[in-house]
Amino acid sequence: MAEISWAASRRLGLVFSGGLLMGMTTAPVSAWPLAWVALVPLWVLVVDASPIPNPKSQISYSLAWGIGYHGLALSWIMGIHPMTWMGIPWLISLLIALFCWTLVTLWGAALVTVWIWGMTIICRKSLAWVRILVGVALWCGLESFWSNGPLYWTSISYTQSPHNLAILHLGQISGPSTVTAALVAVNGLIAEAWLKSHNCKMSLNVRLFFWPVVCYFLLHAIGFGLYSRPLIQVPETALKVGIIQGNVPNEIKLYSEGFNRAIEGYTAGYESLAAQGMDAVLTPEVALPFLWTDSSRVHNSFYQAVRKWGVVAWLGAYGTQEVGEDLPPALTTSLFTLSKNGEIFSRYDKVHLVPLGESLPFEKFLVQLRLSPNKALMVAGKPNQKFDTPFGPAIVGVCFDSAFPEHFRTQAAAGGEFILTSSNDAHYSWAMPSQHHAQDVMRAIETNRWAVRATNTGYSAIVDPHGRTEWLSELNTYEVHAATIYRRENQTLYVRRGDWLMLVLLLSAGFAWFFNFYRIHKTFSFSEKGV
Repeated sequence: MAEISWAASRRLGLVFSGGLLMGMTTAPVSAWPLAWVALVPLWVLVVDASPIPNPKSQISYSLAWGIGYHGLALSWIMGIHPMTWMGIPWLISLLIALFCWTLVTLWGAALVTVWIWGMTIICRKSLAWVRILVGVALWCGLESFWSNGPLYWTSISYTQSPHNLAILHLGQISGPSTVTAALVAVNGLIAEAWLKSHNCKMSLNVRLFFWPVVCYFLLHAIGFGLYSRPLIQVPETALKVGIIQGNVPNEIKLYSEGFNRAIEGYTAGYESLAAQGMDAVLTPEVALPFLWTDSSRVHNSFYQAVRKWGVVAWLGAYGTQEVGEDLPPALTTSLFTLSKNGEIFSRYDKVHLVPLGESLPFEKFLVQLRLSPNKALMVAGKPNQKFDTPFGPAIVGVCFDSAFPEHFRTQAAAGGEFILTSSNDAHYSWAMPSQHHAQDVMRAIETNRWAVRATNTGYSAIVDPHGRTEWLSELNTYEVHAATIYRRENQTLYVRRGDWLMLVLLLSAGFAWFFNFYRIHKTFSFSEKGV
């Protein structure tokens, strides 16, 4: 009994270690090569257990790997503690932070549980190639389903960002699912090679690992081919853009001290960039934390500066939206295009609100429980917004929008020529801005667009269509930066066709499963007849 317990504990520890390795691949650690082997322990144990599935072991393995990966990758959520500046007692703040971290971690682990269940049931007594195909399709399908919910962030595809640019270019084919499929496939090939060597009771045979090595280098070669294509920059499409990183801490942002600091800092930054001859200036999410639709805006210095200098501004502020006849207008987190005379040219409302911080279930009744000093009712923008600018249509993401590739793809398909992302990122620990930057690098590559990032406290950045970071700000500093980007109209296969690979994988996995089922049934029938 002691030997069995020790063996079970050792297997559990091995799976948990695999999850931790996957967690270390995300920014800011960015040990991305580990992602190509981190799934192997889980895969091996799942296949070994598939003839006689043990529900308790399945749950244990999925929780161990899921907590290791999602828990480590999302540990920056603990950075919301302490929230004493919002009037929340220190201990209650700690408990809230732990609850949030546990919730998102277990949600990720739940998806791993479904994957293990599917692999165990669907791939029972199957051939290795069937298991690999089904495993890849199932993982990609679960991530696609997950991306339709409010807690999406840690797709394993982002483990390769921002450094493995060659493999990230597979995203131009069919979005992040292509990168996820590549990772799961190579892990599966390694695991199956290990299993074959182990089941045959032979010493480790290097020849069995030929196919995972070939697959790894072939995938990188395809990605490198896309990465190596030259960027054709037509001078007429150049756009001189300025970025202001205001560095207004959340602790004071919505109070008089924050108001004054924001107006002073963004006005000074705007005037500095306008004097340098910029075509437009981008500010972070809610750079000026008040209603820009209010007529009182005409009296503040930022508005007067825009009228004086006549340079287009993309301003982060609050907007309003009607929600019902008997209710006051709700707030939207918006990005406004201010024309040369200071008037609103266009407006984008944030689509994906941050759970618990900006949105809650039964929001109208529980708004006072939201983890924000701003207790006004907030609503999300419509998914299919089009953001026109004096220079042509743009692709926009505000803060959490960056995690949702389809949000950027649809805007690129509608004609968006460059990306603007406006974020705060001051809520969490220092690790979060690194991962947010990694998400925007992926969106730039997938859509083949220049990306301009403005954040409150960092990282602000300029990213080219190949995902190369041309400039990156420091954290927790006030910064003003000028750069030149280029508008682009060409569309990647992913932009034109969406995640077509998902359908191919699911259909292929279905045929593979049917083949495997027929093979097992036929074998069983022959054995019954004594043949």
